[in-house]
Amino acid sequence: MKPIVKIEGKKGSIVLVGQFDFNVHKDFRAASQELLESSAITSIEVDFEQVPYLDSSALGMLLLLKERAGAAGKDLALVNCRDTVRQVLEIACFTKLFTIR
Repeated sequence: MKPIVKIEGKKGSIVLVGQFDFNVHKDFRAASQELLESSAITSIEVDFEQVPYLDSSALGMLLLLKERAGAAGKDLALVNCRDTVRQVLEIACFTKLFTIR
């Protein structure tokens, strides 16, 4: 799976397709870096619509992105989470750390 970067106005999206796990680490970092470095982007969304599964390394990648987005002054939201993904996020208490839509 290679994350897809979409830019619409001031919003940048990272669209994930397939399992979100350690194998995606480098591609996810490159995609997020592209949005973090763009001064035109004020908010970032990570789109989980096509993600059936994520593991603990994915949670770590999300935490790192949250930290880097905050340092860059950009809003971050997790969107279109399937029930299985939402359950993992809830168990990890990510609902308290992230905006989830």
